[in-house]
Amino acid sequence: MIETLLLPFQFPFMQNGFLISLIVSPAAALLSCFLVLKGWALMGDAVSHAILPGVVLAYLLGIPLIVGAFTAGMGCSLLTGYLAENSRVKRDTVMGVVFSGMFAVGLILFVAFPSDAHLDQILFGNMLGVGPADLWTGLAISGPVVAVLSLKWRDFLLHAFDPAQAQAAGLNTRLLHYGLLTILSLVVVAVLASVGLILAVALLVTPGAIAFLVTRSFGRMLVVSVVVCTGSMLTGIYASFWLDSAPAPTIVLVLTGLFLAAFTARRIQVARQSRADREKYERPSPNERTGAPL
Repeated sequence: MIETLLLPFQFPFMQNGFLISLIVSPAAALLSCFLVLKGWALMGDAVSHAILPGVVLAYLLGIPLIVGAFTAGMGCSLLTGYLAENSRVKRDTVMGVVFSGMFAVGLILFVAFPSDAHLDQILFGNMLGVGPADLWTGLAISGPVVAVLSLKWRDFLLHAFDPAQAQAAGLNTRLLHYGLLTILSLVVVAVLASVGLILAVALLVTPGAIAFLVTRSFGRMLVVSVVVCTGSMLTGIYASFWLDSAPAPTIVLVLTGLFLAAFTARRIQVARQSRADREKYERPSPNERTGAPL
């Protein structure tokens, strides 16, 4: 029985899948907390889609894919900020226009210049095909990102809640803003090999959303998000082995199920608290029960 349960760990491709999950999940989980608080969920979606033309151009030019992906991601972030600041259109609308346009450019380039690259692997990832280079790339990105977010989380938190107060406190808000955009682009590149472009947004939003529902302090939110993201990725890969399904969508389904469970538990807790408060205020006072004059 134990030998059967441990069977997935005996295959090298499964071992690499588990390793890449352990490497990229902390960075994605920590970043998701800030994206949820700052309302940048759509920004994560935009960057994850917008790096497609960078990936295709990097492949055609023979340069590392990470360079093209990061350049395209930062270009999307900077272009979105410029258009939002210099037009009457709201930021979320600008993001939708920019990332859909860049995604379309990437698809046109992919079709116009045939290559050996597989579009489905770029879009949906190839977790079971992760090699040593992908592991080292993920580690080189995830390590510094986790270190920066762990050491400067209070600064990023203040900037997320009140940029004006952060500037009054002496923080470099411009550096924090573009630093977070840089981290976002880097994390998207790190998860590119595992869950791909389209499903990357799930790792950048859902762990933070789950932690937001079940915690009351930001410090605990960071810890819970890492536990949820890591556990979901490991569980999804393990389950995909027995279900004969793709690992990335299975991971997303696990995260979605946890979010629905957290949401339901939160609703039940709020309903019970409301009922308890109502009964407390409706309960008669001792004088009312005994009929004594007030």
